[in-house]
Formats: sequence, structure tokens, C-alpha cells
Amino acid sequence: MSTDDKNRAVAAAILPLVGGPANIDSVAHCMTRLRLGLRDRALVQDEALKALPSVLGVVEDDTYQIVLGPGTVARVTPEFEALVAEAAVKHTAADLAAAGAAIKAARKAKNATPFKLFLRRIANIFVPLIPALIGCGIIAGLNGLLVNLGWLPGITPALAAVASGFMALIAVFVGHNTAKEFGGTAILGGAVASVIVFAGVAKVEVFGRTLSPGQGGVLGALGAAVLAVHVEKWCRRRVPESLDVLVTPTLTVLVSGLVTVFGLMYVAGEVSRAIGDFADWLLANAGAGAGLVLGALFLPLVMLGLHQALIPIHTTLIEQQGYTVLLPILAMAGAGQVGAAMAVYVRLPRNGSIRRTIRSALPAGFLGVGEPLIYGVSLPLGRPFVTACVGGAFGGGFVGLFNMLGDKVGSTAIGPSGWALFPLLDGNKGLGETIAIYAGGLLVGYVVGFVATYFFGFGKGLIEEFDVDTETESEREKGRERERERETAGPITEDPDSSGEPVAAPVKA
Repeated sequence: MSTDDKNRAVAAAILPLVGGPANIDSVAHCMTRLRLGLRDRALVQDEALKALPSVLGVVEDDTYQIVLGPGTVARVTPEFEALVAEAAVKHTAADLAAAGAAIKAARKAKNATPFKLFLRRIANIFVPLIPALIGCGIIAGLNGLLVNLGWLPGITPALAAVASGFMALIAVFVGHNTAKEFGGTAILGGAVASVIVFAGVAKVEVFGRTLSPGQGGVLGALGAAVLAVHVEKWCRRRVPESLDVLVTPTLTVLVSGLVTVFGLMYVAGEVSRAIGDFADWLLANAGAGAGLVLGALFLPLVMLGLHQALIPIHTTLIEQQGYTVLLPILAMAGAGQVGAAMAVYVRLPRNGSIRRTIRSALPAGFLGVGEPLIYGVSLPLGRPFVTACVGGAFGGGFVGLFNMLGDKVGSTAIGPSGWALFPLLDGNKGLGETIAIYAGGLLVGYVVGFVATYFFGFGKGLIEEFDVDTETESEREKGRERERERETAGPITEDPDSSGEPVAAPVKA
């Protein structure tokens, strides 16, 4: 079977299990997940869907998210869209829009809170930028290595330009995505945000200080674009239709641009600088303690979807310093989870279902995707989730300690963690030292997560309940087939915008 045929087969297998074409309201994908807007959630066959060899897990959130892995999801999504489109020609747009509209509205009202919706909007602004951040970050790291080695001096300036071009204009992309997310014209948001990076602002004086290009960064771009949306909507309500095409964009750019230059750039610049100064102060004066707390709390933050609030902070630090010192510390939470999962594997030798889940999910866990381990293993068991957080705390404390001693360990992009973060590491010392500290933190997280779970993660009742043979021979064969499929699925990177709760293989038969 060709690759295209295989991807279409995966899409064809998923479609009926999510209620068929008529139940699909929207289709999108991020780095690892097929994201579906569904008209009727009750039509989804969860267990059958999770049993598909190509499905690594599911997430129930504002959208129904099917974890396929990055190499797979980008190829399956177009095939899925094509199947839905083929079926859609049999129905009118009105029929499709009317089906389940009340159910969709009820689901959104039930699941959405103002704070969660705000964080989701923030994620929607920044997550589309992550592939460029990763690509440019890796190129920047490669260029730095070549410069240090003195190799290819004729190429390194070009690599520096390629790596830095996106970051120089990231405010424009943030403005574009912000306006789109808040219901305005995307290009007007980008146009207003572009004022921030325009070299000519160096001639403008505000509050007795001369502005500098880029001042305010992504936070200024966010504020400028939100303001542009409000100005544009105000104009749409009041400007006659015959003049709208001329007056609305002009007033939007003029008013928002002037407010940005004479107010937002200065304010956002001060906030951005405060964020950078606080991060530096925190790790320089309380690095071990801060790392301990951050490493311990990150898994619960991911469960609650609150980690999305960190995305602008990461981006601001990358924009200011070239890397974010927070991500390598937070990545230790995944190391604690991996260690905890390995301890569960050892402590439950008779439970084939859990052990198979761990075997299939560990490679993804080492690469920074802990969701199948969290929701398929440690969280259902209870105490192993707590001991996994303990492992993350000690790993974070290890990295934080070295930050306190003057060895900054940062990441030039957000998204990957675990082993996948190695190509993106950077710091204020040599690359070898930075890699060694990060690797040491991972090792501490693995070991402490394992030891804490092995000795404190199980009570007598938990062992008695779960250390039993739970599988029939047909289930064992199905499990072996799923493992073979996943071994060919390719590497997985972290999905930073995840805020739901994926469900991996069940822990009980």
C-alpha cells in the first residue's frame, strides 16, 4: 500500500467513528492532533476510535482532538478533509449548518469559562508560529556551532539571516494572528503591529525617551492588534458602506498606529523588560527552589490548560534574550513522568494492558509527549501521578540550581521537550556545558520519578487491584499490532497548545 493510500485508509477508518461526515463541523490540525469540531459529541465511538492502531490517544476539549503524531497528522488531515468534502456534496450547506447547532452551542456554553477562552485565544495566536520558531531556532543553533568551529565562514552570515529574519518580524505575525482571532481583518492587525519593528520609530520620542525598533515586542503587537480590531469594528458600525473601503482601514491603521507609537510601545516595552528581569532575578537568586516548584507544577498546569498562559512569556524571553530559560526547567516534568511510568511497568508485571500502554507510549515520552503516559497510566492510578510530579520537581531543581550558579540553560524555541529539545538548547556558556546540564536534569527526573513511584507510588490495595492478568489472547494480539503500527509512525514532538485530557489505552480490561 502506498503512503497516500495508507493515510487515506486511516482517515476512512476514523471518519465513521466520529459520527460520519454529517457530524463534522470543522477540521484542522496542530503539530500532533487532528482537531474536529463536532455537531453531536454523543455520536463518537470513543473505544473503537482509541482501538485504531494509528490513534495514539484522544483529547476532549473545545474541539475533539485525535492524537496521530506530527508526521502522520499533517498527511492524514488533507485526506480526512477530502472525504468530508466528498460526502458534503450530497447535502446542502443549510442542512449541514442546521444539524446539531443547538448541541454545539450547549457544549460550548458548558465547557467554556472566560479565563479558559482567553487562554485558548492566546494559544490560537502563538501556536501557528511554533513551526517557524522551531525551524529558525535549529538553524540558529547550527549557525552558532559553525561559527564556534570556524567552519564555512562564507555560509554562516546567510544562515544567521535565515535564522533571524522571522524573529525580527515576529511582531507582525502576532498582530496578524491576533486580529484574526479577535474577529478583525488580519492584515490590518499585521499592518499596525509592523509599526513596532519599523526602523523609523527611532526618530520618535515618548516620555522623554527615544523609541527603539522592536520595543514592546510581541506584547505590544498583541495590544496594538486588539486595539485595531476595536477601532475597525467601531468604524464598520458607523461609516457608510460607500465609504467603508476607504475610511475604515485608514482610520484603523491611523488611530491604532498612533496609540501604539505614543503609548503601547513604551508600556509594553516596560512590561517585557520586567518579565525578562524577573526571570533572570528569580533563577539567579532562587534558581533551585524556583526550578523545584515549576517542575512540580507543570503537569497539573497542563491538565488544567493553564500552561497556555506561559506561551507569551516564553516568546518574550526568546525575543529579548534569544532563548527562554523557563522551558528546559518545565521540560523536567516530562522526565519525572517517564521515570514514574517505568516504575509502574516494573511494579505491575502481570498487568499486560498497562505494560503494553507503557511500552507503546515511552518513546513518545522520551521525546517530550507525556500525555499517553499521564492519562493512560499515572493519572488513573492516582499516586504515580503525584510521584511523577516529584521527579519533575527534582529535575527542575537541578537545572534551576545551575542557573543560580550562573550557567543559564535555555531553549531557542517553544514546543519540543524531552530529547527533542537538545537541538534547540542555548545558554550563556558553551554548548557542551549547556547540553550536559539539561541531560543531567533529565537523568535526575527519570531516576527520582522512578524511585519515588517504586517505593511510594503504590499501596497494598493498588497492587492487589491492578497487578492481575487483564487480557485475553485476542486483546494481546491486537496490542501487538498497535505497537507495530506505532513503531512505524515516526517521532513525536510536544503539542504546546493541548489543554484537554487525552485518553490512552484503558488500564482495565
